Amino acid sequence: MRVADADSENIVVKLVRLVGAAVVAGVLVAFIALPVVGSTGVSARNASDSFQNMPSDLKTTPPPEKTVLYDTAGKPIATFFDKYRESVRLDQVNPIMKRAIVAIEDSRFYEHGALDAKGAFRALATNVESGETAQGGSTLTQQYVKNLLVENAKTDEEYRAAIAPTAGRKLRELRYALDIEQKMSKDQILEGYLNIAYFGGGAYGVQAASKRYFSKPASKLNLEQAALLAGITKNPSAFDPTLNPKDARNRRNTVLDRMAELRIVTKAQADAAKNKPVKLNETKPEGGCETSTAPFFCEYVRYEMLDILAKGKKDAKSRENAKRQLQRGGFTVRTTLDPQAQKAAQNGILDRVAVTNDRSSAQTMVEPGTGKIKAMAVNRKFGNKRKKGETVLNLAADMAHGGGYGYTAGSTFKIFTLAAALDKGIPIRTTINSPHTITISGFKSCNGSNFTEPWRVSNSSESEDGNFNLRNGTWHSVNTFYAELEKRVGLCESVKMAERFGLRQVTGKPLKQIPSQVLGANEVDVTNLAAAYAGFAARGKYCPPVAITEVTDPDGKALKLPKTQCRQAIDEDVADQVNDILRGVLTKGTAVGIGNVGRPAAGKTGTCEEFTCALFAGYTPDLASAVWYGDADYPWKYRVTGIYGATIPGPIWAQSMRNALKGKPVRSFNEPSNRFGDVEQISVPDVQGMSVRIAKSTLEGAGFNVTVSTRPVRSGEARGTVARTSPAGGTQFEEGQNVTIFVSDGNGADRRGRGNGSGNGGRNNGGFDWPFGN
Repeated sequence: MRVADADSENIVVKLVRLVGAAVVAGVLVAFIALPVVGSTGVSARNASDSFQNMPSDLKTTPPPEKTVLYDTAGKPIATFFDKYRESVRLDQVNPIMKRAIVAIEDSRFYEHGALDAKGAFRALATNVESGETAQGGSTLTQQYVKNLLVENAKTDEEYRAAIAPTAGRKLRELRYALDIEQKMSKDQILEGYLNIAYFGGGAYGVQAASKRYFSKPASKLNLEQAALLAGITKNPSAFDPTLNPKDARNRRNTVLDRMAELRIVTKAQADAAKNKPVKLNETKPEGGCETSTAPFFCEYVRYEMLDILAKGKKDAKSRENAKRQLQRGGFTVRTTLDPQAQKAAQNGILDRVAVTNDRSSAQTMVEPGTGKIKAMAVNRKFGNKRKKGETVLNLAADMAHGGGYGYTAGSTFKIFTLAAALDKGIPIRTTINSPHTITISGFKSCNGSNFTEPWRVSNSSESEDGNFNLRNGTWHSVNTFYAELEKRVGLCESVKMAERFGLRQVTGKPLKQIPSQVLGANEVDVTNLAAAYAGFAARGKYCPPVAITEVTDPDGKALKLPKTQCRQAIDEDVADQVNDILRGVLTKGTAVGIGNVGRPAAGKTGTCEEFTCALFAGYTPDLASAVWYGDADYPWKYRVTGIYGATIPGPIWAQSMRNALKGKPVRSFNEPSNRFGDVEQISVPDVQGMSVRIAKSTLEGAGFNVTVSTRPVRSGEARGTVARTSPAGGTQFEEGQNVTIFVSDGNGADRRGRGNGSGNGGRNNGGFDWPFGN
């Protein structure tokens, strides 16, 4: 016998006498990891002295699990993971898989405790003979412990300690293994190991591996598939069948031979399986919003989850911890996404704005009375490849949810000044003379600051000259009318009304208190705009946007979600009257012809400053939606000729709403009260092409006052005859109000504006011409 062997025997004898069999087992394990035992006598004695004093209670967190987002139908819409894992119970794993892993890793697993003394002595003898670590002596329990320590390492130092090839590591693993064997059954340990082991290909745990390589759950594995997976864990890189198919097959066959040797299968069964080629049916693990069926909604939810996990903290450390939790926490996230509404919104956009279009479009749908986001769609793919039409900016959201700089709201903001006027008691019949262009001043902000610089405002069409009240001034989106109405209501009151419905700038800052805000000078996003309009649909009850309804951890424990309280922003009768007026926008105003929703609906068109973009926001009692169309990166730079709220956003809205609500019960708006002194409307006679004398007589006979414009307009009608009227023939208008006649110059086609755009926002208020209005 060599001196080294004699020394080793002496050490073992001393240890037996000193601390008993458990410590001997620990030292044996330490020896197995060392190539030359004879030189480690002192280390072994030190190890034996400290073994019993080692901490034995392994405090660990569960292994990282994927976080899954679900829509309202219970279908997954996105997955987040740091390590692709899907834990299962042992009874959800095919018995042949369990037998294969035990056969190749620890065939006496159910017969020994934390340490297999027979296996340890055999490994020790082999390693001493070879002078290197040729054979391991770790049991499945010890391997489970090692994996737990690796998974729970929070620092590089802890990770290195968990994998270090030292006696200390082996002893620590054994000490923990002894404790685990006392607390857990063999089946529980095997289940834990199968769920934590790495099987290569980015798959952690047997369920993930089965889906990764064979696109089936672990319960459906056959003999050769189970043997292949069982063989991988020894060296996941070397035996990954996607990287090294030949080595993987050889290793699989080794497992099959071992199973035959242990009489788990017959030799004939093993040979038949060995003769089969390795057939994979891969499903590569994909996560993040890039692969989601609703990527921009997913991104919105991701930001919400980070806030929830960071408990509202915004510092870098808290956010990084939240990101790590999202990737590793195994949360089940129930969202508000309605698959029918999402499909309708996405198709509504893509049917008119292709992914390759040099313009973009975004839409969000919100449920009135709850604030639940039912759909969020963008015409771009989510990603970093801009040349392929991708973007990582959530064009439907504000900056707090991954959005960009937003876009001016256009005349969709007029609804708040209308609501403020009604709330203040201004009657609907209130008539304001609204010429094509006015210069107005005298506005005051909430802090008392005066805007002394004059603001020049123009309508988008010459036909919008005349006297208008709250009803038809809204239908035709008359800029000069709303500039005067804002002055009467008060700038502060108009802004505060918008804020009552949750609106802020896209940056999160309060709305700019400037006169042009009534025409949409503030940059917003369609999600918050849709939520605001949903507040009117819910009879003045505003609810902040909500994307998450429930979050549970892997144990089924619900996380505490931020409280989102709805509030009554305005009286129900004020909202009812706003709804009644905005219904006319679709039937008599700027949105005529955008498409029938098939049920009572209300809405408002909007065009951004200098035609850089356009919007439409509208609602039924059951659903609200806002649609934007423009340039994705710089909506304030590029002019889109001929784009109004009713030309592209309006039809997108109508189609999307129609399909989102298909099959749902039809509800009507509440009829408004008589509180606001509404007026009887009569139809304006169509006098186009008549002589001015006859037209004037016809209109006066119908009960209207008549003004004849002294400026001829370009028209195809005969020179000197009526080119058109304002309001136009067929429009419902208040009896006794003024109708303007425009006389034709006989020089060709009518050059008037389309009349279906919207008022715009702006850079400033003074000395600036505002030529938009519908």
